[in-house]
Amino acid sequence: MTDPTTVHIVSLGCARNEVDSDELAGRLEAGGFRLVDEPADAEAIVVNTCGFIDSAKKDSIDTLLAAADLKGGTTRRVVAVGCLAERYGRELAEALPEADAVLGFDAYAEIDARLRRIMAGEHLEAHVPADRRRLLPLAPSDRRPAVADVAVPGLFQPQLLQPTDAPAHPDLPAAAVPASGPRPIRRRLTPGPSAPVKIASGCDRRCAFCAIPSFRGSFVSRPVADVVAEVRALVEQGVREAFLVSENSTSYGKDLRDPDALPRLLRELSAIDGLEWVRVSYLQPAEVRPGLIEAMCATEKVVPYFDLSFQHASTPVLRRMRRYGSPEQFLGLLDRIRSLVPHAGVRSNVIVGFPGETDADVQTLVDFVSAARLDALGVFPYSDEEGTEGAGLAAHVDPDTVAERFDRVATLASALCDARAEERIGERVRVLIEAREGDAAVGRAAHQGPEVDGTTQLADPAGRYRIGDLVWGRVASSVGVDLIAEGERP
Repeated sequence: MTDPTTVHIVSLGCARNEVDSDELAGRLEAGGFRLVDEPADAEAIVVNTCGFIDSAKKDSIDTLLAAADLKGGTTRRVVAVGCLAERYGRELAEALPEADAVLGFDAYAEIDARLRRIMAGEHLEAHVPADRRRLLPLAPSDRRPAVADVAVPGLFQPQLLQPTDAPAHPDLPAAAVPASGPRPIRRRLTPGPSAPVKIASGCDRRCAFCAIPSFRGSFVSRPVADVVAEVRALVEQGVREAFLVSENSTSYGKDLRDPDALPRLLRELSAIDGLEWVRVSYLQPAEVRPGLIEAMCATEKVVPYFDLSFQHASTPVLRRMRRYGSPEQFLGLLDRIRSLVPHAGVRSNVIVGFPGETDADVQTLVDFVSAARLDALGVFPYSDEEGTEGAGLAAHVDPDTVAERFDRVATLASALCDARAEERIGERVRVLIEAREGDAAVGRAAHQGPEVDGTTQLADPAGRYRIGDLVWGRVASSVGVDLIAEGERP
């Protein structure tokens, strides 16, 4: 018997892509491949690309080229998957001959068979991209019967799960599957006490700057029971925090004909023994209902963390973006949240330089972010994305002006978020420990999302705290958005 082919998976982009990479890893391992941690040790390198904005596309292409440079040693094949591969398909394959194959989402269900053919030297023709929104019915309530026939990465459709009473795959490590219940095809590539969990995929919004719905498709929710089963499996592997991700979590359940689906999901997750935190991400401000705010603030294990995608504050700019809201509405939303939980964490993203944006619009945005007291704020300069409405709008802002506005708002955002961290000095926080650095334990407080919102450090020369522990402490100081806390004695 020959040794299994070794594979290394590179995951780029957002937490949603991380879930997709775990699915690919599970499928490949179940199909007889062996995953390795180092690209130089792999016969095949699979790059799960991001195709969101220009910088992400460049990073994806640079990563593919770097992987191709390893050919000639152990590495024999490089394969592009993910959003960039889905979005551009044959065009990417022709422009990047260094990649041995470009595979779209429809290839994921049989990724092991596809990769075996690639390793054998067979040429697989890349797909011609199409608008994936057309694969499902327009009405959300009509999508459930059709979704079984459509590839939706990371949602582990029922027909792709092992039967409840099936034995675990003999070649899978014990950590890859739960001991009982539905077995999602997922093998975690990034271990740790926090794990992203997809609750939905796709988006029905038509934001003028965003191409994601065209290549991710229409919005599809995972049934509550499927999400709960996966989280139970993750808890068996030591996960303490479930980080719920999607393109638009506030739409969760609309295709399930269940307007209470997200609050119900939060309640069921909160009842799982061993799970300590539930974090919800990607909320659309225009869709946040009072009942959802109350559920997020009142459900026991749900951290008071609100990832609100404002994108701008000027009403005219928001209308041109095909979005809704105003400074007054957004600040009112924040007031409602903080009236229930004064220390709630809030993060957001904004775009500057959208076509038609004026100096007055920028000032409206500056005034809003100055008043919002956000814990984290990502600022992005607008750039055209092919296939979007924004690319065809009149009154494009001069690139030099876009750069000036970006510098202004980004500099302000950094100062404001640092100041918000200083406000937390003296606050009692609970910290999920994720790493050790010398004599300190490093983790995140409840208001800090994974990877992007800063960290909290506690001195621990005695090594009392272990990765996965949840520790109470009091904030003593801040460095930028990072906090230094003093742990409470047990």
